[in-house]
Amino acid sequence: MAEVPLGDGYALRLGVDEEDPRHPVHQVARRDGAEGEPLDEPAFIAALFGAMGVPGDVASASVLSGEQTNTSIVVGLADGSELVVKLFRTVQHGENPDVELQCVLSEAGAEFVPRFAGALVAEWPDAAGEVGRGHLAIAQEFVRGATDGWVLATRAAAAAVDFADQARALGATTARMHEVLAARLPTVGATPVEVATQAALWRTRFDDAAAAVPGLVAAQDAIESAYEAAAEVPWPALQRIHGDLHLGQLLHRDERWIVLDFEGEPLRGLAERTAPEPALRDVAGMLRSFDYAAAADGGHAAGWGAAARAAYLDGYRDAAGAAALEPAALLRAFELDKAVYEALYEARHRPDWLGIPVAAIERLVAG
Repeated sequence: MAEVPLGDGYALRLGVDEEDPRHPVHQVARRDGAEGEPLDEPAFIAALFGAMGVPGDVASASVLSGEQTNTSIVVGLADGSELVVKLFRTVQHGENPDVELQCVLSEAGAEFVPRFAGALVAEWPDAAGEVGRGHLAIAQEFVRGATDGWVLATRAAAAAVDFADQARALGATTARMHEVLAARLPTVGATPVEVATQAALWRTRFDDAAAAVPGLVAAQDAIESAYEAAAEVPWPALQRIHGDLHLGQLLHRDERWIVLDFEGEPLRGLAERTAPEPALRDVAGMLRSFDYAAAADGGHAAGWGAAARAAYLDGYRDAAGAAALEPAALLRAFELDKAVYEALYEARHRPDWLGIPVAAIERLVAG
């Protein structure tokens, strides 16, 4: 195994040992490192599967196009089944939540995640010379014939097709995911320090967004009141969550939702992404995603978005119980915080979309 010191950004380069082609070479390198070996050669995939302990004879391999954060390779096996291997471009010491949570849910028999097949772990020194362990890749079932959740929802919104049944089913799926994660992984009570820390993050994010979007200042008092209300109510137990749940992280096939990509928000550090949080943060992320799907065709489907959000909450409530969506003040604060973050992002990167989160903020503070 070739290893090099790292900076803050990481990239993964994989190849096959020329002296022993049965074993892959895993090299962690800086982002500006040279290109590695071709990643879709069956010999390389076979060696990678050997290192992962994944059984099966490799018949074909092809790199999926379009993925941004990682590199995914669809692998056909001799028995006709298919797996997808995700190579993490950004790697950190510690257990990658995409591997950890996929494995936990798959082993629990959850039908809403792809079947976990294996993962690759390696050791390498960081910039300070400290050697640590982390995940380089994951292999899981490839779900062929599924529709991307964002594509499914935006098509329905643009055509004014009722989406209540799908949204309600997704709410139930989200609730089951939270139930399994809470049962299989530790939960902790929210301490006053943790609540205060979260509230401080909300306020910092608002200050950053208001600097980029001055129009938000008019809503500052109402937003501050919402954050204060959320900090004053009793919080539910903190647990492991998806961490970046939205329609683009979902597939839909045979009337069933499948949840993907448990890495969490990529700009957050690993410690943040693996820390227990209120499950309502995932719920708020989905509510915001329905809002975006409704506006994707030019903003003519506001009623569609409201109906989808309501159906999603109904599905979650029916599966988890009414108490799972309490306190309402906390859900509102998480949804506001997400919309504030979106306003900052859109102002910097997609100003034509800025009206989507701004309208949501106005709606939420009007409450």
